[in-house]
Amino acid sequence: MYAMSRENSLVKNTFVLSIGVFLPKVVAFITLPILTAYLTQAEYGTYDLVTILATLLLPAVTLQIQTAAFRFLIDNRNNEEKVKGIVTNIYAFILPISFITLVILFFILPTLSVLTRLLLCLYFASDILENAARQIIRGLANNKDYSVSAIISAVGKMIFAVIMVWYFRTGLIGALVCLFVASFCSLAYLCSKAKILKYINIKYISLNEIKHLVQYSWPMVPNSLSMWVMSVSDRLIVTFVLGVEINAIYSVANKIPSILSLARSTFTMAWQENASIASKDEDATQYYSFMYDTVVGIMSGCLALLIACTPILFAVLIHGDYDAAYYQMPILFVATLLDSLASFLGGVYVAFKKTASVGITTMAAAVLNLLINCLLINRIGLYAASLSTVISYFLLVAFRMINVRKITNITYNYKKIMFCGASILFMCVLCYQRSTLMNIINALIGVVLFVFLNKSLICVFFKKLKIN
Repeated sequence: MYAMSRENSLVKNTFVLSIGVFLPKVVAFITLPILTAYLTQAEYGTYDLVTILATLLLPAVTLQIQTAAFRFLIDNRNNEEKVKGIVTNIYAFILPISFITLVILFFILPTLSVLTRLLLCLYFASDILENAARQIIRGLANNKDYSVSAIISAVGKMIFAVIMVWYFRTGLIGALVCLFVASFCSLAYLCSKAKILKYINIKYISLNEIKHLVQYSWPMVPNSLSMWVMSVSDRLIVTFVLGVEINAIYSVANKIPSILSLARSTFTMAWQENASIASKDEDATQYYSFMYDTVVGIMSGCLALLIACTPILFAVLIHGDYDAAYYQMPILFVATLLDSLASFLGGVYVAFKKTASVGITTMAAAVLNLLINCLLINRIGLYAASLSTVISYFLLVAFRMINVRKITNITYNYKKIMFCGASILFMCVLCYQRSTLMNIINALIGVVLFVFLNKSLICVFFKKLKIN
């Protein structure tokens, strides 16, 4: 029904981007047993906050100007003078802003040791420069080096985690050294192999060019901050009200549900590009409706398998005194599924250049999440964090499903959506029981549900295997 080039393009883009997104998360799961076993809960809670802040807060500090690098370089790949101007001005903006931010950060964390603050700032600095370099080489169509840099960073974190945390038992200091060295090695590779430094020349610095780049990138900041609130406010509130040890429990509770978030984030990056291209086609509405129905089936089926595997994954990946984390996970599973559906609809907004709608709806959900968390945290403890996330994502999906039809008349298979939702909720209830019999039943339900929801895709997959 739909042009195969769309699906082929989506699969190709998803595969390429998955290396840069998926591999670091896989390594995070591999190193999780080491970190939870050899860091105290307080140290692991601090470590978790460091990684979250680096991922979500620092891009906002730089006004997301690194995203402008990718977009503007695409249009000027064959013009070396333009490329030098863009790359030079990206760094001309990032370097002083980052330096000022990190100096402030160093002095507003007096409870941490000087060495801890120094390592934290070094990691943040290398992370900012590394992310900017990755966007630049993507804009220059150098996806190979983008992937290699991701591999270097991921493998580096795994190796140094083993050396510093497990072998030398250096605790939080060793974990921060691990983050900094891995990020720095990736940055060094990009600077040498991709030869980014050759594009930097002081004579190309232009305030007008910087202004032009910032004008493109800054509207993305509100959405980024909203996502930061959605992702981090729970952990900050838990830390300040219940303590850093409880935050460590909540962080661990998010690890297994985040496997689905990982797949979702990779798909969303590729989907936004595909959706934008399809928006100009006559059958765009039918295509979006078909893809939404497909995504509901794939995400629900994958989550069913993930829930079925949770007892085993929890036993293998989680070490130390984190048993309380298990009871937060079923709630976070539901939140993750809702997040996936909301992200898909967000891609439709982006396709039609309605980015303001993405920011507004995400901001509203973030504020709601924050309010619910504050109201309930002293009454129901850690459950306030997970429940506020579910409620805010549910309302975000519901609003976007209605609102997006003002742009394109997507049709929804409500029976399938309700069936998937009810099935996932039932599996979550069984997951809470933590009995061998219930786990076996959940495993059977997970496999059957995945096959039932995705039987057409499974048939296509096996047909292609036979052809090949």
